[in-house]
Amino acid sequence: MKPTPGVPRQLFTASEMSVFCEVDLKTIHNWADRGDIRHFRTPGRHLRFRRVEALDFLRRYGYPIPEVLAAGKPRVYLIDDDKASLAAVKRQLSGQFEVEMFDDGLDALIAIGIDPPDAVVMEAKLSSIDSMRCMSRLAHLSTTQHVRLIAYAAHAGPKAKMLELGAAAFVMKPHVEALSTVLGDLLGAPAA
Repeated sequence: MKPTPGVPRQLFTASEMSVFCEVDLKTIHNWADRGDIRHFRTPGRHLRFRRVEALDFLRRYGYPIPEVLAAGKPRVYLIDDDKASLAAVKRQLSGQFEVEMFDDGLDALIAIGIDPPDAVVMEAKLSSIDSMRCMSRLAHLSTTQHVRLIAYAAHAGPKAKMLELGAAAFVMKPHVEALSTVLGDLLGAPAA
């Protein structure tokens, strides 16, 4: 399958990871078996690495980020009841990320289940769904645990709980610059 221009590749093989890390293929298999690098196996038992997990590993151990991992715009879903806030955040983030907005939490969950994005930015107090429960489930389900979750709130009250439930970061509203930085760091997206 030919890559789509502007869309980052999402999966990488063990051979590609060995090239990124400049190590033997067996070393990648050992790291995966020990749980040092998150991965999954295809039905044929071949190792695969999601883009965000490969980026995490390379950054954690100080490896340079290859162009193929840094290319394209990561996909981000914004979930907030406040349509004006959504529009403002989307305007500021769309240069760096492919952004989709949801003002209904249920619609967002359906979209996440069908086609998980690289990251979800979720308002800590949604009227349509229980943000805390959703954050916890998304962080622990095997089909979505690779998605980076960012809690976004107007006050710091839910911060500790959201981080405990699986959020990778907590950002105060309306600090879109801070949100952009956090997303860029988590997803390996170069600054716009």
